Amino acid sequence: MDKIIDLGTYIEKGINALESHLSFLWSAIDDGISWTVESMNDGLLAIPFWIIITLIALLGYYLSAGKKSFTREGFKKGIGIASFTILGFVLIYLMGYWKETIQTTTLVLVSSVIALIFGIPIGIWTARSHIADTVIRPILDFMQTMPAFVYLIPAIFFFSVGNSPGVIATVIFSLPPAVRLTKLGIHSVPPDVVEAGYAFGATEKQILYKIQLPLAMPTILAGVNQVILLSLSMVVIASMVGAKGLGSIVYQGIQQNDIAKGFESGLGIVILAIILDRITQSIGSKK
Repeated sequence: MDKIIDLGTYIEKGINALESHLSFLWSAIDDGISWTVESMNDGLLAIPFWIIITLIALLGYYLSAGKKSFTREGFKKGIGIASFTILGFVLIYLMGYWKETIQTTTLVLVSSVIALIFGIPIGIWTARSHIADTVIRPILDFMQTMPAFVYLIPAIFFFSVGNSPGVIATVIFSLPPAVRLTKLGIHSVPPDVVEAGYAFGATEKQILYKIQLPLAMPTILAGVNQVILLSLSMVVIASMVGAKGLGSIVYQGIQQNDIAKGFESGLGIVILAIILDRITQSIGSKK
């Protein structure tokens, strides 16, 4: 059947126009992301692996145990994630994938930070503006339902191959939960609490920063958790455009039909996902 509306052609022309007229912008973004990722990789890889493992295990223990870190109850809460962190990372190191794990962690952290820098303010905006919510909601629906592979096409076009297109595609994929859960958290604040703030003479800014955001923080932190996990889920797809890390090893295993390589690198991603999930959940529930 012949096309009646050749929508894809118009989209392609629009992307070509953006690439040609804003090439300086894409180049600056590419340089900034590449420098950040490479600097973090070099810095973390320069630290002995056992120091990083120890620090992450202690962080997981402290966040999980909370204020009861030095009590028997706190020890029971924290020792699980600390033990899993040590055993999991030591296993990854012994399998020979420590460098790739650091590269993956760097990609996830950079992508998550960028997504949160944009996502949380947009979530606040949509929570406080009905017009903004009406405009942005369908955009978020589009971003969440579009197959992740599609994001790689414009990312490659603007940034060639490497870590930059992987980071950009990951940011787009993981941004919606940050927006939606920030908005949900602010809307979940009891109206009578907000009204009490107004009654005591609080300004709009004081209502936001001293009432709504503190009470919405558990929900916002749940959004942070989802952003990190969605970013991690993109590492294999991002490897198709040259992003380094465990995802690239999984991709090599698929290409070479190497079951051992695919299983080991996939197990590394699972271990990293569990550790990041437990730590971010502990931040949200820390008392």
